[in-house]
Amino acid sequence: MHWYNFLAYFFGGAFLANSLPHLFNGISGRSFQTPFAKPPGKGLSSAMANVLWGFFNLVIAWLLIFCVAGFSLSDVRQALALGAGMLLISVLSARTFGRYHGGR
Repeated sequence: MHWYNFLAYFFGGAFLANSLPHLFNGISGRSFQTPFAKPPGKGLSSAMANVLWGFFNLVIAWLLIFCVAGFSLSDVRQALALGAGMLLISVLSARTFGRYHGGR
């Protein structure tokens, strides 16, 4: 397995984790931050914008995880690369957006 496959899994995990809050908030009909809000990342975007942005992130995640190379959840190294990407973006998002939604 080439090093760039693990890089694709890492970023695929980041895009996958990033899709979740946008999809959950959008499907629930709630506003949430997107890069398209004013100001970007701070203002709120509509539920529809969040559904579309979340789905876009999900498609990018799928392309990176499954189309770059054959991903196998039973391969520990591949799963760790995916999980590391998910963990990193999750921690960064919690720190960034927690201040807007009552987190610490």
